[in-house]
Amino acid sequence: MYRHLFVPIDGTDLSTQIVGQSVEFARTLGARITFFHAVPDHAASLHGEAQVVWTTSPNEFIYAFKGRARELLAKAESAARALGVPCSAASAVSDKPYEAILQAAREAGCDLIYMASHGRRSNIGMMLGSQTLKVLMQTEIPVLVAATGNPEAPARAIGIIRDEHRSLAAVLHAWMHLIAKARSDGTRPDRALMRAIVRYIQEFPVALHHPKEDDHLFRKLRERTSSFDAEIDELERQHERDKLLVVELAALVDNEHTDLAAIESAVQRYTNFIWDHLGREEGVILPAAQKHLKAEDWAEIDAAFVLNRDPRFGSDTDMQYRRLFSRIVNLAAETTERT
Repeated sequence: MYRHLFVPIDGTDLSTQIVGQSVEFARTLGARITFFHAVPDHAASLHGEAQVVWTTSPNEFIYAFKGRARELLAKAESAARALGVPCSAASAVSDKPYEAILQAAREAGCDLIYMASHGRRSNIGMMLGSQTLKVLMQTEIPVLVAATGNPEAPARAIGIIRDEHRSLAAVLHAWMHLIAKARSDGTRPDRALMRAIVRYIQEFPVALHHPKEDDHLFRKLRERTSSFDAEIDELERQHERDKLLVVELAALVDNEHTDLAAIESAVQRYTNFIWDHLGREEGVILPAAQKHLKAEDWAEIDAAFVLNRDPRFGSDTDMQYRRLFSRIVNLAAETTERT
């Protein structure tokens, strides 16, 4: 049976689906995952849009072709950790993603490539994306092409909720890594970065994500069944508790005299609290919602959560969250690279 899955991802909606599917598949097999993102090599020729971005905003260019990969892979790794699936991540710059995929899969020693298709019909009549088809035609490693497609409102809403959970988990993993690295090196963690982490938690999960769950997902589930009222009551109490815990974390981070051990202990308590909270939501509430909610319920929930999606199609506030998340994940990675 397969022991090491290789899962290429990109920035599309299909990646949200494929990450969840591959993690669940790996969990049932007792396998590990290497997530991979191929970054287009626009810097090689620097023409067209890439040249404009490089000339007018080098930082945006670097983000688009390096920072974005870290974000995508960080969230994928968080999804795997949530189910206890061992994982690693890699990226490569290439104008031919299928070649980068094959090379990286071989180097990682993977025994199965788990891919999504974008659903475009190939010249042999198969509903496969061009890169997926090229991988199939040129690899000696077995390939599993997962069934994906344009999700209906329930799947889309659940995908967004889970993706937001992964973003929070990625931020917390970055924070724990930052603290562990400081302890190992005998230094102090970057206080400005820790403040950015606290700000992200306050302004996105606490102020935006939780209220939408309360007002839409939880309310609709209560209307359809009372079987989960006790669980929802506890989750709503945890949402209120989350506000207080983050205020305490902010005070610790802002206090210049707080020692590393106190911060590490507080962050560990908070992450344990969040893991339990997310586990309750994804293990109990989302399956219950899938069973009991009606189409009109999902239409409302989807409309509420879709506003939190790709900030390129959202508000200026969404873009602020995206940039803050990017800063946290990428600065944490850069700290590791420098050391």
